[in-house]
Order: sequence, then structure tokens, then C-alpha cells
Amino acid sequence: MMDHPVTEQKSLRVETDGEVGLIALDNQPVNALGQAVRQGLLDAVAELNANDAVKVIAIYGEGKMLSGGADIREFGKTPQPPGLPDVLNGIEGSAKPVVAVIHGVAFGGGLELALSAHARVGLPGARVGLPEVTLGLLPGAGGTQRLPRLIPLDSAIEIITSGRHVPVAEAVELGLVDWLAEGTPREAAIKAARDVLSGALPTRRTGEISIKPDEAVLNAAREKLAKKRPALAAPLKCVDAIAASGLPIAEGLKAERRLFLELMDSPDRQGLIHAFQAERMVKHIPESAAQPRPVESAGVIGGGTMGVGIATALLQAGIPVTLIEMDPNHAKTAHERIVKNLDGGVKRGKMSAETRDQRVAMLTAETGLEHLSQVDVVIEAVFEDMKVKTGIFRDLDRICKPGAVLGTNTSYLDVNEIAAATSRPQDVIGLHFFSPAHIMRLLEVVVADKTAPDVVATAFAMAGKMKKVAVRSGVCDGFIGNRILAHYRMVADYMLLDGASFEQIDRALEDFGFAMGPFAVGDLAGLDIGWATRKRKAPTRPAEERYVRIADRICEQGWFGRKTGRGYYLYDDPKSRTPNPDAVAIVDAERAAEGISSRTFSDDEIVARYMTAMISEAARVVEEGIAHRPVDVDAVFLFGYGFPRHLGGPLNYADRIGAAALVERIEGYAKEDPHYWQVPKLLRELAQSGRSFADLNKE
Repeated sequence: MMDHPVTEQKSLRVETDGEVGLIALDNQPVNALGQAVRQGLLDAVAELNANDAVKVIAIYGEGKMLSGGADIREFGKTPQPPGLPDVLNGIEGSAKPVVAVIHGVAFGGGLELALSAHARVGLPGARVGLPEVTLGLLPGAGGTQRLPRLIPLDSAIEIITSGRHVPVAEAVELGLVDWLAEGTPREAAIKAARDVLSGALPTRRTGEISIKPDEAVLNAAREKLAKKRPALAAPLKCVDAIAASGLPIAEGLKAERRLFLELMDSPDRQGLIHAFQAERMVKHIPESAAQPRPVESAGVIGGGTMGVGIATALLQAGIPVTLIEMDPNHAKTAHERIVKNLDGGVKRGKMSAETRDQRVAMLTAETGLEHLSQVDVVIEAVFEDMKVKTGIFRDLDRICKPGAVLGTNTSYLDVNEIAAATSRPQDVIGLHFFSPAHIMRLLEVVVADKTAPDVVATAFAMAGKMKKVAVRSGVCDGFIGNRILAHYRMVADYMLLDGASFEQIDRALEDFGFAMGPFAVGDLAGLDIGWATRKRKAPTRPAEERYVRIADRICEQGWFGRKTGRGYYLYDDPKSRTPNPDAVAIVDAERAAEGISSRTFSDDEIVARYMTAMISEAARVVEEGIAHRPVDVDAVFLFGYGFPRHLGGPLNYADRIGAAALVERIEGYAKEDPHYWQVPKLLRELAQSGRSFADLNKE
């Protein structure tokens, strides 16, 4: 028989059902463990322990999950008591057994909450994880002490140091979750509690389990993590905390807390928190108040790699797509490639076979732009040729219904000029996807002079459906990312010509934290792409600009990187990266032709010049208003260009160096090349005022 609720608190509800006391977290949407929830949990456990009729307590979550963990609104603020460790120690110390029901997700503090219970059951489809390491931290409320007591040591190390999501079936197999349950979270809570009463579900305090961590396993983990580029502090300290799980729980928790507080002050943590927050901050745009137009159908023009990827991304978001190609054979091939992409999503567990079939049914591949007359949005994805693009947009202006959003996927070209080819420039917007478009998260939303606010809002809403990180950009050659890339890529060529090898430059920047150095990236993307851009920009190249011809000479040989088997490196063996001796010979020949005596560069100098060049152009992009705020630049490079996440983006990293130090550095480099090395006005202003790029994000 259902009893009346015992008490109701903000974000949490307590009730009884016979001998079962129920605590329901109700701080939706993610049941974050904010101060009110923490206090509510302590009070609820005490209240139910004081109720003689209650014999067992069950905790579950309302809505979509048990708990997503910490409340992000508390990030950077002074913690308010009670702290989560104290709350969870109170749960574990409950005189009456406590069982936790995991549904949806239990991440971070949410999983630590479940670990402090005396038994755990999970509902199908649930996932658990301790993702603190991705924010430069370690689980600080007992995760490093309780998880190793429940599951094998190597599994605990891997889960904690990777921050990955663990499916509930694996959690059951490991012993983290006792068994799979059925029904709603509340029904599962009552059933599990009654199983505890009957003895069918055994209970025990996790902290009372005694283990002795294997030093060999711990040391092997430390050695593996130390070899990673870069060797971050958090994963290594996670292992140190796990090593303390062999101590009595109170001592282990003290060790965990000490290591947690050490990481709280680390630069890596600041960078990772900034990267986490950047994804949310870029959503705040001047057009936020505008109402998005409905997007219930889309057209994609072009069935090449980019068009196929964009169409796939739209279908994954549940938006019907009509893809247009030049002839039926090309249309058929594009259709097949899109279906293959969707099949890949099924194989990776990103969608079910049923969903895949539904998405395929939403795809049409046709010839002729007339098929786009009724779609809500069109995304043109043909090759980078202004004449071709403006011709298409003149046709779209004639064919598409009033109010249709007309998007161009261009990497460099002037969106204002494309918009001017129509009688409705207010409907035209740049949508710069990154390849492969169905996987890469970044979308630069390029706002032309006459783009309507509701078109911008529509682009951001559509990006949200596609799970993209949309960043607003103004119009310039290359927009935010490629404009900055074109500038700092030049300094890599300058160092190459002056004496550094492309191997050393790549290695130095990879050791710094980039996944790949600039020459390896060029080979991967295709050297012919950069070559075409350089030829396009040649007529406007300033006479005083230092120009390095090495890449042009390599391209003239037909060596475009991986797709031709050679570029800067040889790719006879796809797993290796051997320098191309003929490319080395071209470097030597160009140095001789320029009369350059090679000099040596340290790895630190390579990184300093490369990053200073990146920061300089990034500052100019903000100064000119191309990027709305410094964080927008950071997001572009974090989500589209492989910037090291722990550094938080180029302008977040600039604040580590300091504006005054950067100005001094640029002025020193300018003695060699005053045209290339110029101090941005904004950077000098920050140096003089003592402010930072972070301060500009708050304005």
C-alpha cells in the first residue's frame, strides 16, 4: 500500500512504501548534485533512518537519468556545504541498507553516489562513467577509492583514467552493478529494496571491502600514461589516488582529496574547463532572440565528399534530404555513399538498424535544381569556384520558395558576393562544414552583411539538431579558422626554409599536444588544396611578403600527400611516416637558391614561434569583429583543428603566456621580418591595460 509522502524538498522527493523508504532525485534535466540536492540527500537519509517503519532505503532519479554529476553552475565558485564526499560518506554509513537504481546515466558524482550505496541495480540502456579526468581532475568524492574495491584493478584504472562511458551490461559483468532490473526507475527501486529485505540482493558497504592494489599493475599504468603526448597530470594522479585504495577508506579518501585539490590549481584543469564551457558559450550570439525558421526538409547540392557528409549529418538529425548531382550515375553513387555512412553509424553503435532504415527512406538523390523548389534549407557544396557558386545561387533564387534558407559550404570565398547573386541576400548564409562532415563537430556559421537574424538563428538551431558546435563568424578570406591557419602555417614554412626539418617541426608540435604536425596534416588533407589556395591568392600577395616555394615544388611533382603515396612523407606503409627523400632534396635546393645558411631550432623555439603566429592572427580576427569573442576562436580550433584540449584554445593559451610577454616576443621576431611579425593592436591594448582575453569573454 502506498504511504503518503514523508517530505518534499526542492530538487528531491522522499516517500515511503511500507518498509521501503524512497529518495527520488528531481533536479532535472540532469539531476545535478547541486547544494540543495546534497543537503536534501543528507536530510533524507537521516529522516528515513529515524523512521522505525522503514527497513531499507532506495535512491533513484526522476526524468531521464539517475544523475549527470556536478552542477556546472557551481564551477569556479566557492563550494557550499555539505560537500559531496560528506554526503556520500553519510549514505555509506547509513544504519539501514541503501540501494541505488541506475537508469539513463550515472556520471561523475552520480556514479560516486551509486558506489556509496550498499547495492546497485541498473536498467537496460544505462551508462556509467567517471569523466572528471576530461576536465583535468580526478573523481573527488570516493570514486578512486570505491570503484577499485568493486571491480578488477586494471578495469578501474582504465575507466577512471579514460573517463569513458561504460554500458550497463559491462558494468554488471565487472561487478560494478549487481544486476539488471526492469520497469520504471521507481518500480525498480521498490523491487530492489524488497529483494534486499528478502535477502535476494546482498548488501555491503563498499568502503569496508579490503583490497591490496598490485604495484606492478599500477606502475604499468603510470608508464603507459607518461608516454602519452602530452603527459597530462590528471591521469597520473588518478593512478596515485587508486593506489591509496589499499588503505582504510578514511585514509584513502584523505589521499584522494589531497590529490584532487592539487589538480584544482593546475593549468591543465583551467584549459579543460574552458574547453568544456566554450561549447556552451558559443551559443550566445547577437541573434539569439530571433525565432528560427522551420527546417523540416533540406537540399544538398553536390555529391562529393563534402556533400555526402553534409547529407549524412542532416539525415542523422532526422531531416529529410534531397541531394542533387549533375547526372543520374553521380546521383546513384552519392546515394550509395550516404547509405554506407549510415551503415557505419550502425556498426559503431550510433544508431539502430531500424533508425538507419528510416533515415535511408528520407533520402532522395536527383538531378536538376528544380527538385529543391519546396525544401526549407539548401546547402550548396560544390567546389570552390566563385563563378560556379554564384551561378547556382542565381538559379536557387529563381527556384526556391520564399523564406528558404540558402546556405553555401565554402571554406574561403566571399559570402557577400555569393549573396549578391540573388534578390534575397537576407536568406543567404555561409555554412562551413569540416570534413568528414558527418563526424567533425565544428560548423562555422558565416554571417554576411545582409543575412537576416532569423536565418542565423535557424543555422544554429539546425547545428544543434546535428550535434554540431556552431561558431558565428564574419566574412573574410578563410573566416576564423582557415584565415588563422593560413597565417601560422607560413611560419612553419619559414622555419623549414631557415634550417629546421619538417620532421622536427611536426614532432615538436605533436609533443606539445597537437595530434599531427602541420606537414603531416598537409599530407593527410591533400597538398593540392593549399596549392590551389596559394595560386588563387597570388595576384594579391604583398610584394614584401616572404614566400616559400617548397610546397609548390612538391606539388609540381604530382606529390599531394597520402592520396598519391607521397608528399613530405612516404606512404608505402600506411602505418609508418617516413620522410620523402625527394622532398628533403627540394628543401635543400630551395635553401641553396635563396642563399640561406641553415640554423638550428630547438623544439621550444619551434613551438613558441608557431603558437605566437597563431595567437597574433587570432587576436586580429577578434579585433576586426570576425569572431565575436576570444572564446569563439578557441572553440573553432578545439573542435575543428585538433588544438590540444588541455590548453583550452589559442587565446586561452595566450593568457597563460601573458599579453605583455607576447608583445615582447613578437617585437623580437620582427627584427628578422617586420612584415610578417606585427603586434596586433588588441594584443598591445591588453598588455598596456593588464587585461586578458578571458576578460573580453565576459564583456
